[in-house]
Amino acid sequence: MHFSRRTDWNTDTTPLARALAERRSSGQAVVDLTVSNPRRCGIPLPEQFLQPFLDPAVLDYDPDPRGQRAARQAVAAYYAGRGVSVEPEQMVLTTGTSEAYSFLFRMLCDPGDSVLVPVPGYPLFDYLADAESVQLVPVPMLRDHGWHLDWQQMEQSVTPRTRAVILVHPNNPTGHFTPAEESGQLFAFCRRHGLALIVDEVFLDYALESTLAPTLAPTPEADACSFLARQGSVSLFVVSGISKILGLPQMKLAWIVAAGSEPERQQALERLEVLADTFLSVSTPVQVAVRRWLPEAAVVQQQIGQRIGGNLAALDAALAAQPVRWVSRLEAQAGWYAVLRIPALHDDEEMALRLLERGVWVHPGSFFSMPSTGWLVVSLLTPEPEFGAGLRLLLESVAAMAEAAGSR
Repeated sequence: MHFSRRTDWNTDTTPLARALAERRSSGQAVVDLTVSNPRRCGIPLPEQFLQPFLDPAVLDYDPDPRGQRAARQAVAAYYAGRGVSVEPEQMVLTTGTSEAYSFLFRMLCDPGDSVLVPVPGYPLFDYLADAESVQLVPVPMLRDHGWHLDWQQMEQSVTPRTRAVILVHPNNPTGHFTPAEESGQLFAFCRRHGLALIVDEVFLDYALESTLAPTLAPTPEADACSFLARQGSVSLFVVSGISKILGLPQMKLAWIVAAGSEPERQQALERLEVLADTFLSVSTPVQVAVRRWLPEAAVVQQQIGQRIGGNLAALDAALAAQPVRWVSRLEAQAGWYAVLRIPALHDDEEMALRLLERGVWVHPGSFFSMPSTGWLVVSLLTPEPEFGAGLRLLLESVAAMAEAAGSR
């Protein structure tokens, strides 16, 4: 049997994954500092979130390729509450952001075309691009008093087959917003090269308290505002969904909001509608439920915000109490993760393996396309007692390894 080259992935289990499975199967304790599903982290949901499924409308089937209008109106109201005017006609609902990217890659790219992606970033894009026969071109960002796009590298990475730029705002895992000033440069870059701009805003509501209260609607001049408020006359596609906004990854509802000048926007929406009509993948029950859920988003986000804030304060206190500061964290403005700087004793995967042997599970920084040594990433959603226990193990282990290396 013949298999396509685009699915010719290495599916072997990684040494890290094997070690984790073996440790768990043997009954040895593991403190998981990677878990980031709010439901698995004990974040409660309002009881009324189950009520929409008792509505007889969940059993009706009257498909709309772009998604039920009432559901799209609920998404438009969500944006209106954040100071952004969006019309239901501007959006297409999808079963998740992965499907949203798949639709956008199919609409914008022919096989062999390329898309620029500033890194660090989440590794999901690699597989999505491969599946659509699109070449993903990582462009390392600069880190100097924050993270910045490297314009020299961006210019050098463009070819006649480049079709789009993907930007995650705020970034995952670094948690930095793209500054409003830098977005103007990005719009100009996309106009100059005729590129579409895809902006992933799934963590937009989770600005840290020192940056912006999540309940406030930022102005277009604020770094924490949606790119829909900054629109700069380019073909812009903003992706988001309830996986992060409501902490409901299992409910599988996301959207693409198309912005920019006509007629390109209308042409894009017509093509996206055909793609969506081909699959009709968004379920009726979740479209009925989201009308009631989105107005309650602040209730869920407050719970998540308290967990993030509490764990971040505990992390900072523990880092400050180190006799020798072997571990530090990068400043973050938003999101669910903390990026830790550690001594470059081993490559990050080896370091994560050694920490696992001591009972704590973390992401190596290389998982997010960070440099191969000196970085770890931990979730701030882990329940507080586990987070504290895992953090103690991590700091003690790194200190012991650093001291042993220094004594050689």
